[in-house]
Amino acid sequence: MVFDFGAVISRTPPPEDRARIEALAGVPAEDLWAAYWSERRAYDRGIGAAEYWGRIARRVGADWSTATLHGLWALDVGSWLHVREDTTRILDLLAERGVRTALLSNAPLDIAGALRRSPVTAGFEALFFSCDLGVCKPESGIYEHVLGALGTAPERTAFVDDREENVLAAKRLGIVAHHFSGDGDLEPFLAGHGLIGARPAAG
Repeated sequence: MVFDFGAVISRTPPPEDRARIEALAGVPAEDLWAAYWSERRAYDRGIGAAEYWGRIARRVGADWSTATLHGLWALDVGSWLHVREDTTRILDLLAERGVRTALLSNAPLDIAGALRRSPVTAGFEALFFSCDLGVCKPESGIYEHVLGALGTAPERTAFVDDREENVLAAKRLGIVAHHFSGDGDLEPFLAGHGLIGARPAAG
């Protein structure tokens, strides 16, 4: 069972975290987030935080001090570490049943480093990060690497991700993939494949 992290195990960055980043950046929010996402794939592939935030600064015409760059980095990393209690409960259920689990995340070095030390990933058999592999979902190579490293066949591997393009790419390789849409969405999928017991109907 392979899980994405962002927006599946974690929540998307909350509005208050985004507001803190915007306030510290001191540039129009629309410009900031456009630059943030334009450079994110390179960050996920392994460039460092200084290079990433430097690229954003050049795009938005900012001259941020080292202290401001550090603050933006710290706020950004922290914004991705709010976990979903519903998903972590399911991870505990899978661990109790002895189901093999792994993490596959498009993540920069900084977030990957935090997750390697997080209690939420302690039960995973393996952690796969795009920054280590130099390739990101939905590129087929990242899924092929995971299958090879785990020694599992696609049809015997379940995968959950919140991005449809990542799910479709996995399905093209024969992986049993599920498009995650929020709390309460995961349990029926896993129960339907015999990975956890179905929750009794209310009433």
